[in-house]
Amino acid sequence: MEKQDFYDVLGVARSASADEIKKAYRRKARDLHPDQNSSNPRAAEDFKAVNEAYDVLKDPSKKQMYDQFGHDGLSAAGSASGFQGREDFGSFFSDVFGDIFGEAMGGRGRSRSQAVRGSDLRFDLRLKLEEAFTGVDKTVSVESSATCKACNGMGTDGGVSPPQCPTCSGSGRVRAQQGFFTMERTCPTCQGGGRVVRDPCKSCAGAGRVREGRTVRVSVPPGVETGTRIRLSGRGDAGVRGGTPGDLYVFVEIEEHDIFARDETDIHCMVPVSMTTAALGGEVEVPTIGGERSKVRIPAGSQSRRRMRLAGKGMPRLRNASQRGDMYIELLVETPVNLSARQKEILREFDQHGRNNSPQEESFFGKVKRFLGDVKS
Repeated sequence: MEKQDFYDVLGVARSASADEIKKAYRRKARDLHPDQNSSNPRAAEDFKAVNEAYDVLKDPSKKQMYDQFGHDGLSAAGSASGFQGREDFGSFFSDVFGDIFGEAMGGRGRSRSQAVRGSDLRFDLRLKLEEAFTGVDKTVSVESSATCKACNGMGTDGGVSPPQCPTCSGSGRVRAQQGFFTMERTCPTCQGGGRVVRDPCKSCAGAGRVREGRTVRVSVPPGVETGTRIRLSGRGDAGVRGGTPGDLYVFVEIEEHDIFARDETDIHCMVPVSMTTAALGGEVEVPTIGGERSKVRIPAGSQSRRRMRLAGKGMPRLRNASQRGDMYIELLVETPVNLSARQKEILREFDQHGRNNSPQEESFFGKVKRFLGDVKS
């Protein structure tokens, strides 16, 4: 099946900026997360597609390559999403020309018997907003490929070094003369490995690697947000033929909070206040994301939706935790309910003598009166 265009996956135009791509990814990742779509059998597949698209489009070099060559260019460069092994584009063309011309151009094809770096891995880590505020150390369980201990990665029974391939003499390449050109290809006997495993290890079936689960400690700094990527060098899959291990990439997702809403480094909080407090003024005590309590003075005559700022009470900046955003509280004036007969009587008496105490009401109906007068005239 033809692979879907990455821009269509994220729902952005090809001219979208990096910020627009990031916002689209966050929105899609939140909407399609499997934990939020347990009834949708395609949720995991769609979520994976969104992450694959974002991994390419957020990287300027990968994006440029994708824009120019499409999916074929990414496959050729070994840069497809999912963190499989990587090669740069120059290496790809070097390999192609090496295959075609071999030593006829005075060069040598790349040896396939060289060590291969292990694949990178991904882990999605969900955090509470409080953990993102303070930073936290998490221990996560990851399944990865590890060097087989029974054969020390050799792939042979007993861990002895496998014999050299007799077809290519250990180079991993074979040459054939075609007219004026010398064609060089991957050795069909050893598949480019340079060695032939005749007695494969029983533990890894000759692969030199086994799948195993392990725990990894992740240090999450203060100020992370959804989409933050943490790289743990050397914690991915083990390499092949003595290659270096890949990396583990931890992607952070912040859960929604019951009280606070986050906007980058700022925190927003809706605070209900009684009608009398809003009318007469007073103080309310509000919590902060840092676990403190702050007293806020409510001016007399405050209306619903009034915003008040608490400087420096927001989230820390990711790479400078000493700097923090602000906290904004928004007043919600509550209408009293379950009134007693006496309370209703007091409110009716107030209403009879309080017509001049509602400036917004007077302003609105004044505008209505003028509007209706203009319509009639």
